[in-house]
Amino acid sequence: MVGRERERRGRRSVGGLAVSGGVVCVCLAAGACSGPGAAVEGSGAGDPVAVLHGAADRLVAAGSAKACTAMEMASGGTRVTIRGEGVYDFEGRSGRLKVRLPQDPAGTSGHRPITELLTPGALFMKNRGAGVPADKWVRVETASLSDGNLVTGGATDPFAAAEVLRGTRTATYLGRTEVAGTPVRHYRGTADLARAARDASDGNRQALAAAAEGFATAEVPFDAYLDDDGRIRKLRHRFSFANGRDEGTVAVASTTLLYDFGAAVRVRLPEDVDIYTGRIAEQRGDGAGDGAGDGAGDGAGGKN
Repeated sequence: MVGRERERRGRRSVGGLAVSGGVVCVCLAAGACSGPGAAVEGSGAGDPVAVLHGAADRLVAAGSAKACTAMEMASGGTRVTIRGEGVYDFEGRSGRLKVRLPQDPAGTSGHRPITELLTPGALFMKNRGAGVPADKWVRVETASLSDGNLVTGGATDPFAAAEVLRGTRTATYLGRTEVAGTPVRHYRGTADLARAARDASDGNRQALAAAAEGFATAEVPFDAYLDDDGRIRKLRHRFSFANGRDEGTVAVASTTLLYDFGAAVRVRLPEDVDIYTGRIAEQRGDGAGDGAGDGAGDGAGGKN
């Protein structure tokens, strides 16, 4: 692969949030973005299932956005949260996130933030650890991962998250509320990953099909919050997969928050010489797995 740069110039934001990225991320971390108040009466703007099937297309029309992510993983009484922040180009199907692993019991982080480049069919990670040199990238084929990279990267690819909604089977409109000050419509439902894979874009089709086979169930409960232009402002999925070590189940809640639509996005893919091709040490967390990069050695394209 020859390193190449993808860039989207900023456009006038229509209905963008008038808050900084840091403030929005704090809202997400606190779980307060949706607000605890009662929903306001209003129209669901059509059949909920049909609206959600088209939500990913609305993001493509919007072009790009900034994103905050949170992934909560629980298993055997252990719960960890991995947070990310970055930008995503929905037209180019590419983005950049900085993912921060949870602190240790002493309150310090034992790992530098992981830089992730999201592209159709592949995930690139820098500061991966596990024996990978600090100046090297790891390349992971997302279709080779049993979760389709809905969990492995420690953050669900924002467009893949949206395309899960293409598999919506049932959905209910719960009324109007707000996300970080923006009026939104709240929907709750269940999506089928196999159906989502059939209707997904070329870049996500194989990955979502792998997730449909790899998760404990292909049924994915979700809460989606769409603005008046039909764009996703907040999306929360609940995944579950078998923990091969003790035959338990790992429960994962992945939240994506989108704002500042039309933001500039610049993604430069690494040169071949900068991609690590050696063996990646296996890393495991305390019951819940590492999330970010856990299992990446199987798809890194190296000598595993």
